[in-house]
Amino acid sequence: MKKINLGNAKKVHFIGIGGISMSGLAEILMQDGYEVTGSDSAQSHITDHLQSIGIPIAIPNSAQNIHACIDLVVYTAAVRKDNPEYCAAIEQSKKLIDRAELLGLILEGYEHAICIAGSHGKTTTTSLMSEVVLDTGLDPTVSIGGHMGRDGTNYRVGRSSYFVLEACEYSNSFHHWHPHVGIILNIDADHLDFFGSFDGVVKSFHRFAENIRPGGVLVIQQDTPGFEEVTKDLPCKVVTFGNDKTACFWPGNVEFDQLGRPSFDVMDGGICLARINLPMPGRYNMLNALAVFAAAHELGIAPGLAAQALSHAKGVKRRFEHKGIFNGAYVIDDYAHHPTAIKECLAAARKGTTGKLFCVFQPHTYTRTRNHLCDFAKSFTDADMIILLPIYAAREPFDPTISSLDLMKGIKANGGNVIHMDTFDEAKIFLQEQLMPGDMLITMGAGDVYFIGEQLLST
Repeated sequence: MKKINLGNAKKVHFIGIGGISMSGLAEILMQDGYEVTGSDSAQSHITDHLQSIGIPIAIPNSAQNIHACIDLVVYTAAVRKDNPEYCAAIEQSKKLIDRAELLGLILEGYEHAICIAGSHGKTTTTSLMSEVVLDTGLDPTVSIGGHMGRDGTNYRVGRSSYFVLEACEYSNSFHHWHPHVGIILNIDADHLDFFGSFDGVVKSFHRFAENIRPGGVLVIQQDTPGFEEVTKDLPCKVVTFGNDKTACFWPGNVEFDQLGRPSFDVMDGGICLARINLPMPGRYNMLNALAVFAAAHELGIAPGLAAQALSHAKGVKRRFEHKGIFNGAYVIDDYAHHPTAIKECLAAARKGTTGKLFCVFQPHTYTRTRNHLCDFAKSFTDADMIILLPIYAAREPFDPTISSLDLMKGIKANGGNVIHMDTFDEAKIFLQEQLMPGDMLITMGAGDVYFIGEQLLST
């Protein structure tokens, strides 16, 4: 009997099946007994894997791939309305749903659906939650927006009632989902190109919290902005975590090692439940771990087991990822692309180096750079040298009214030591000359800035 209810659909086709999230969903449906096909614009290691497990894949997209026998067509926001397969599905009156809606239907088949949301840290925290559930032997299904350090994958198909999912707020995607446990790590003014204002962001997170199933629980940071509105009139249980002793779970006896990695007691009121030696730096990661511990506690996972899993966690790629050593300097890569995340990451790095701290930053999207220009300018105070690259446009068209040069002026006005470089090669040559033993380099941003560190290490 199928765990996932897709109505009368038996044969499901994925447009863009080679995407990180789509590939995982396709495999989940296949494991549940559905006939799955897919297509993509180009062959990749992901499409090769899917074909190796028996999913037929057509390259490239073509209207001919929408056969009469297909009952349901799944697409993502990246699929344009003039895509030949999308058009063919419309012409043939096929049922179409987007990825987020399909995920909502899939989650209904899992009794213990755990959704991790927040403006920052959700990929890392989803990875930590996955490791706790895995180490407890609960065999979860996992979908995450990055590659887990544990095995290098972004999804896992389990056979239990547990599903651990990273819940993205952009475009209100997480409104399709009704978890048993919902986690809100923090709320910040991000994705304003969609939400319009911080108030719009808060309202979106409130709707996510309202969707938690009856008898479920919301785990939320106690001092997050908008806390009162998000938690107002919720039918579910609310469990808090945070630095303050008034939170349900808070850290006691906090110590940081020479690399900025925290060790702390998990306190429930005045009772110490366990001690965690977290293998990743920063106070922000300590709070992420606290959120996971609180969720695990609500799921009935023993404190000792949760603490042990967190103390041996591998984390996720591109989140303070140690890439290697160049000329005696640590080379780190981090995905941070919002002022809050940048400031926290650099603060953690400052604790972990006695030499100079270099940061190569690639701003992500014109909209975000413009909306947060003043905050960006104040976020690099812990760096000794900032190298700015041109804005990574991502989904946006070129905008000549904002550039990294505007950010450079703001950083200089706040006392920062900053230069601008037009190309990766310029940045690499500069760093080859500047980096000394004991220094630390962080390549930072949501684009492809990580190539600079990899190029340095390959020389």
